[in-house]
Amino acid sequence: QVQLVESGGGLVQAGGSLRLSCAASGSIFSIDAMAWYRQAPVKQRELVAVITNGIRTNYADSVKGRFTISRDNAKNTVYLQMNSLKPEDTAVYYCNAAIRTKYYSSSSTYWGQGTQVTVSS
Repeated sequence: QVQLVESGGGLVQAGGSLRLSCAASGSIFSIDAMAWYRQAPVKQRELVAVITNGIRTNYADSVKGRFTISRDNAKNTVYLQMNSLKPEDTAVYYCNAAIRTKYYSSSSTYWGQGTQVTVSS
């Protein structure tokens, strides 16, 4: 059993900052890529940022220069530092990870429960 638990969401004024965390726990052999997605009301879920286990990163154009994804492999945790937040960043943010539960298994995708980020104007 693998769980992803997010924390750090909340309400912030435009221009402010938040830091999201997502900790993976359970039967984990290794974690490949970890990512953050978000879903705003009546919109499709979209990729915000991804980081490989080799710490290569990629970002959605809308957050480049404002958000930073990082990970602590010893803690099985991924972070999303969000600066210069805008009202359009308001969404539920979901953690995603590709996890191997055994050395011989392929990775499976797991999702967190989501954390609400609300940016007021």
